[in-house]
Amino acid sequence: MSTPQFPHHFEALAQAITVVGIELRTSNAEAMQTIPPHWQRFGQEGVLANIGFRRSDDVFAVYTHFENAGSNNTGLYSLVIGAAVPADAPVPAGMVRVVVPASPRVVFGVEKGRFDLVGAAWQAIWARTELAKTFVAEYEQYRASGDITISIGLSPSAPQP
Repeated sequence: MSTPQFPHHFEALAQAITVVGIELRTSNAEAMQTIPPHWQRFGQEGVLANIGFRRSDDVFAVYTHFENAGSNNTGLYSLVIGAAVPADAPVPAGMVRVVVPASPRVVFGVEKGRFDLVGAAWQAIWARTELAKTFVAEYEQYRASGDITISIGLSPSAPQP
């Protein structure tokens, strides 16, 4: 069986993305047990439909509030699953607002519709030690078309390949 490839490109996120959704506080050590039920809750509670003012039906899974922000992804972090909204959009009860700052980013593609490959993509991303990751706000974007991307923040001072 071949190892999946995750093509990538570099881009500048010119404007911050504000996301409203449900929050899970977890760590990589617990992720396999905590993240699947969080996604299940997102679907069962119809979270996307309860987010007013959303910019699209794209689903964002934002990893942020890292315990070791700026250094690494060990320790606790928040996973917020929701939708992009205007910065001043109201936050429904039981949800939170997070912001992905404007920044240089590297964006990895996951094979269309292959949710089962997202974990393998993260493993490949973590192995990329040459990337100057910021560990501030990373996100998965799931489009209605089935396209899946993972966007990683990079240090503005680091040379981009």
